[in-house]
Amino acid sequence: MDRVSLTRDYLARVVESGAKAGELTGDPQDSALLETFYSDRYLSRPLFLGHAEQVRLHTDLENLRQALASLPDRLFGGDFAAFARAVGLSEVQVAAVMRGRGPAVSRQTRADLYADGDGFKLLELNIGSAVGGMDNADLCRELLAHPALADFAGEHGLGFVDSLREQVNNIRVESGFGPGDSPVVALTDTPEGHAKMLPYMDALCARWREHGLDAHPAHLGQLQARDGRVWLDGRPVDVVFRAFLIGDLLKSPEIAALLDPLLDAAERGEVTIFTPLDSAAYASKGALAMLSDERNRGLFGPEELASLDRLLPWTRRVSRGPVTLEGGERVDLVDYTLANQQELALKPTSLAGGEGVLLGWARDLTPHQWREQILAAVDGPYVLQRRVRPTPEQFPDEHGDLRPWTCLWGVFTVVNGYGGAYIRATPTDSGSDVVNIATGAYAGPVLHQTRAAHEE
Repeated sequence: MDRVSLTRDYLARVVESGAKAGELTGDPQDSALLETFYSDRYLSRPLFLGHAEQVRLHTDLENLRQALASLPDRLFGGDFAAFARAVGLSEVQVAAVMRGRGPAVSRQTRADLYADGDGFKLLELNIGSAVGGMDNADLCRELLAHPALADFAGEHGLGFVDSLREQVNNIRVESGFGPGDSPVVALTDTPEGHAKMLPYMDALCARWREHGLDAHPAHLGQLQARDGRVWLDGRPVDVVFRAFLIGDLLKSPEIAALLDPLLDAAERGEVTIFTPLDSAAYASKGALAMLSDERNRGLFGPEELASLDRLLPWTRRVSRGPVTLEGGERVDLVDYTLANQQELALKPTSLAGGEGVLLGWARDLTPHQWREQILAAVDGPYVLQRRVRPTPEQFPDEHGDLRPWTCLWGVFTVVNGYGGAYIRATPTDSGSDVVNIATGAYAGPVLHQTRAAHEE
């Protein structure tokens, strides 16, 4: 079966039972991790993936990750600094990503995708430590407490990946520790981020400790590099888990000053940063534009190209001059963009969480405003991306009726392979164009078929 048929059959069962949203969500308040982050905004059902769909989606995402990892060598002769500049990082950011680089691109990623009638389309690929949603297993457990879903999951071989457990494994493996090791991990944000997120950071560290990490929340100002180690409250730190983003370096010179001694210590081998800042260059939307650019197709093999073609909407850096459209037509990029406002989104290359995104189809955006923003973005750290129209998903509401929601899939890759998935969603009629937890989206999990025998 596939996600469409699984959804159809499950919704038919829910409608027949008359179950309402409040009955189906379980009691997520039992999880301190969920309660501190999602503010009781939980979807009334999971989304589904058939076995073949899950395998192909993971294969496509892994092919895309490897293609991204190859870009510095394939396009820039191994010059990583040139690659970082080309994907839109500032000189301050380039200097940071060049320090303490990891031996390989992290396998911890979260792909943000819309599902349309043709499959999955990638909006962005988040790479490294600062990816949210890996607490989704708690959402799965709460929904599966309802007999209707538990019975349905059993009949169709549906299960989930404990993404948090995989996250702990990623930390150990990519930081050079073994399965039984208990490294001291400082879950580290900026001082501002730490103040805002401390309840969640406390809850997350408590869960990590259950899995064997000696984990503690921190901010950059609390870490001290001295005597050949990095210290937190008198405790030597083995791993700094980076919760802050590359964009934070541009918000305040104080952040760069706080980060500098930590990068020095990492370069001396006194501490490991999970994940190094170089992952931010690979995660840039400017790097996706390189994969989408038809001039680079000759760099990739048939399997890579097939994955890129399935996943990537048309994406280009904003610059003057001709580009090729999907059908092969050559057009001037700026002229085409101004004439096709409703079909394009303008996105900063290295910001996250929808920050700075300008949707050409936004209701209150005039052609004059669109033109101003496009011209200002020319040759800057921005990309244009083809609009993706997601297929709405139906969810039971508080009356038991089905209502359409717009869903953003977050699909993880990890050291062990497929890392699970979760959903952020808003009601389709809400008028919200950017789906984000920070702006009120609801959260839910994904169940996938774990046995190929259930494919029909």
